[in-house]
Amino acid sequence: MPPIRIGISSCLLGNKVRYDGGHKHDRYLTDTLGKYFEWVPVCPEVELGLGVPRETIQLVQAQGEQQVRLMTSRTELDLTRRMRTLVSRRATALAKEDLSGFVLKSKSPSCGTERVKVHQAKGPPKKSGQGFFVKALLQRLPNLPVEEEGRLCDPRLRENWVERVFACHAMKGLWASRWSIGDLVRFHTVYKFVLLAHSPADYRALGRLVAEAKSIPRRELRSRYEADFMAALKRLATPRKHTNVLQHMVGFFKKELDTDARHELLAHIEDYRQGLVPLVVPLTLIRHYKRILHIPYLEDQIYLNPHPKELSLRNHV
Repeated sequence: MPPIRIGISSCLLGNKVRYDGGHKHDRYLTDTLGKYFEWVPVCPEVELGLGVPRETIQLVQAQGEQQVRLMTSRTELDLTRRMRTLVSRRATALAKEDLSGFVLKSKSPSCGTERVKVHQAKGPPKKSGQGFFVKALLQRLPNLPVEEEGRLCDPRLRENWVERVFACHAMKGLWASRWSIGDLVRFHTVYKFVLLAHSPADYRALGRLVAEAKSIPRRELRSRYEADFMAALKRLATPRKHTNVLQHMVGFFKKELDTDARHELLAHIEDYRQGLVPLVVPLTLIRHYKRILHIPYLEDQIYLNPHPKELSLRNHV
């Protein structure tokens, strides 16, 4: 499979584009995820012509104003209009880059997704801002899986983001073909347990949408399904919901497994629910039984292999 194209803040690749002439190279991104992703680097501040090294910039909110401005910290040069023009144009260009995700530098006034410092006329800064670039990016590509590099240190957030990236890539493959309603039904079917692990309510709502597909214009159907599907996967899967999915899968083996084998499998699932073992333990056993018993419905379920096993993401959740 060709590498999946992912946007990234350029400094995270080790490029010396930061205000101090340095970088924020993230080895996990380049050395581990880089085996599967093709990075598309972006640095809005350099592309704005600010140079390296440069004066720092910050988000500023004047007293009595609702608008947040982008200012240089020492000379107080207002870059708001220039940056808005740039990021709007850049986001439009990136929409043509076939991206399936984006990793951004945290706390950056251009790239930070949340809790960016907003300086006030009086008092300490409020951690309530969002970078100018990421705001424009999400307006242009609202369904794109976007995450900050710092949050990817959390195993659950990391697994969630990578799963969303591969799902987004698969969906782009669906739309790239001359897709039929049958194709959409098959896509929805193989993602059944993925969706149930994230949001049973969203799975049911998407099922109703697919059931009504013939009465909905194709462009509207695609737009609604994609938005709701990606929103569902953004909800973190929990041990309780994973446990429900795993127990559901056990039902497919009840006629083929003897009592001892079924009890062993259920015991592993219960150990996972209690936090004694990671998700990979019961999943490995289910994949084993799926393979040797040839359960047709489970053969294509993405839940069992949502991302490359070499990433070991479910060894830590």
